[in-house]
Amino acid sequence: MHEKIVAGPADVVLGVDKGQEVTEEFRKKPLSMKSYGHIMHLSGSRVGPGDHMCEEGQKRIATEKARDKYDQVIVQEKVDGSNVGVAKVNGVIIPLVRAGYVANTSPYEQHHHFYNWAWKNHTRFEELLQEGERVCGEWLMQAHGTRYDLKHEPFVVFDLMMKSEREIYEEFVYRVKKYDFISPNTVSIGPPVSTEKAMELVKVSGHGAWIRWREPFGEWKGMSKSTDISQKGNG
Repeated sequence: MHEKIVAGPADVVLGVDKGQEVTEEFRKKPLSMKSYGHIMHLSGSRVGPGDHMCEEGQKRIATEKARDKYDQVIVQEKVDGSNVGVAKVNGVIIPLVRAGYVANTSPYEQHHHFYNWAWKNHTRFEELLQEGERVCGEWLMQAHGTRYDLKHEPFVVFDLMMKSEREIYEEFVYRVKKYDFISPNTVSIGPPVSTEKAMELVKVSGHGAWIRWREPFGEWKGMSKSTDISQKGNG
């Protein structure tokens, strides 16, 4: 038996009726899984603890030669922030950190700012998300390896997910644009693109990145249900 907690005013803002009982387990990690995993890196990309390189075959598909006419490579500017997300669970809109914990339980101040920002924008998330879905992205409030002069809100979204399945790119873009969410700067859609070519295409940042701070492209996002292949850096 888990101790039950009665929803307070903050929970009401996020869609829980006052007086409704909420378990401690639900409050801390409502998905019972990570909100987002790690994107595999292409060779030449800067990696850190816990990062992994993609297989050579995957690299060739993304940067050299597609397998067939159905492969589509989507190249986007790397967004360098803190991976966060917002989920709809039992009708409740919940801001999360990558590990799947509620953002205001994080030891990092920036995640508490994200939690508060999500509260203020909860109506947009309620309209965007279906039950059980989550939107994942980067919170750019705090400088990491890249500094930004942002001209838009600090949350940049790059995936809509249901458990481990992600929405196809076209549907994702259509849905997030409808509610004025910002997605990564897309520089190429179509055949494979070399890392060198991708760097040429993104000379001018779509998010106000300081050029001298930006690290090279090079992460493999994987294939969606429509066999999209993304050379994308949002891990």
